[in-house]
Amino acid sequence: MTNPHEPFLWLPAQDDDPEALTLIVDTPKGPHIRRVPPALPLPAHIDHGPGAEEASHTAAATWGMPDFVFQQATHATKGSGRRELGDRLLLAGHRGAVVQVKVRTITPKADAQETVWIRKVAAKAMSQAKGTVRQLRMLPADMVNSRDRTLRVDGNAFEWIAVFLLDHPHVPRDTVVTWQPHGMPAVALTRRDWDFLFDQLRSTTAVLDYLFRAADEPAVPLGDEPVRYYELAAADADTAPREIDTELVGAGGTLFSVPQLPQAPAGSDGTNVHRVLRIILEDIALTPLGEPMTELNRFTVLSDLDRLPVSARAEWGHLLLDMLRDVPEVPDGHCKWRFRRLLDEDSTRQLIVGAATRFDRTIQVAFTAYVQLRHQEVTTRTGRTEESSTLGVLLTPRPGAGRPWDTSTVRVHGDLEIPPEDLQIYSDVWNRAFEDGDVVDHDPAEGPPTPAAG
Repeated sequence: MTNPHEPFLWLPAQDDDPEALTLIVDTPKGPHIRRVPPALPLPAHIDHGPGAEEASHTAAATWGMPDFVFQQATHATKGSGRRELGDRLLLAGHRGAVVQVKVRTITPKADAQETVWIRKVAAKAMSQAKGTVRQLRMLPADMVNSRDRTLRVDGNAFEWIAVFLLDHPHVPRDTVVTWQPHGMPAVALTRRDWDFLFDQLRSTTAVLDYLFRAADEPAVPLGDEPVRYYELAAADADTAPREIDTELVGAGGTLFSVPQLPQAPAGSDGTNVHRVLRIILEDIALTPLGEPMTELNRFTVLSDLDRLPVSARAEWGHLLLDMLRDVPEVPDGHCKWRFRRLLDEDSTRQLIVGAATRFDRTIQVAFTAYVQLRHQEVTTRTGRTEESSTLGVLLTPRPGAGRPWDTSTVRVHGDLEIPPEDLQIYSDVWNRAFEDGDVVDHDPAEGPPTPAAG
């Protein structure tokens, strides 16, 4: 079956799953074949409607992070009445999606009638999504994620998109969903489309970014989202890197550009290195919180780390594993450090990942000082202090069997108000160490002072 969106071709998959499809993509490097399986099966013990919602939730929580998939914990109150927010939400960073799942529970009628029904329920879904956002902006609500943790969601803190998600046994070919403008971006998908995006990207942040991008494009027929994805991915591959001032991270900064949308699915290189970032995310998600940390702090750290581009994750995974193998090779009593830094193209979010020989109080203090120093240096150069943040993630080898490493994080934002004398000590210790190639720790008394709270 040829698709009007050339140079793509949909074909039935030649395997034991007659519902699977194969997308053949013509790329400069030759044809790229992508098998698109059917949506995840519905839970056997749940009715069709709730089962479709649960299956959609499961796909997002499994291929993305369960910490970013929410449903209501309690009812929101408005005046003397109560309104239940029954939608599923995707939340990461400052973006959110209201997901309205609609199901065809009776035998489909003629294609023309089905198209009318689909457009009708799509319009209703978009109206309901707008109502949910309006309610959350008027009155924040407690939402619970897939780890059964509660986050207070203020609708004013997020940029929203409405997602109409259709579970239908036979969507009429070339059905394009339309609706009246309702003041927020919106996109229509089938459940197969939804599962494809999460399986392809394995990142909630990347899926949200894609949904917002797709909402700015002309609508495509339901079921053709993989085709649109590969059209945009091909455009990304042909786009020249955007200019960025590499000196913002100091001398020696390098422009590193990857396509926003990878053509190959995440983790398709035959290795498991893409899972390194997921393991780190899980470390952060499962670490008990101490005072005064909150679930909002955890959500923010996870969101910052999940912003690492999907196309870069395998390479960063290789690097981190190499760092962990390398840092123990030092004389007794010394500590070796290795770092990689990334500054987003808007120059307001900095990510630092590193490894050190061991973890103790001295290493914790030194790493915190390093993160604060690099944050201060970048914000001084950009002049965008108030909206800037820096996340530092440190891996340290874990002796013995079991886990290969421990994960520690430090996040700072805005003006840290570091006393000039302390900042000078941080610079003397860290910048001199890197200039001399002697990145080792010393006696704790000679180390940097305890960093100021940021």
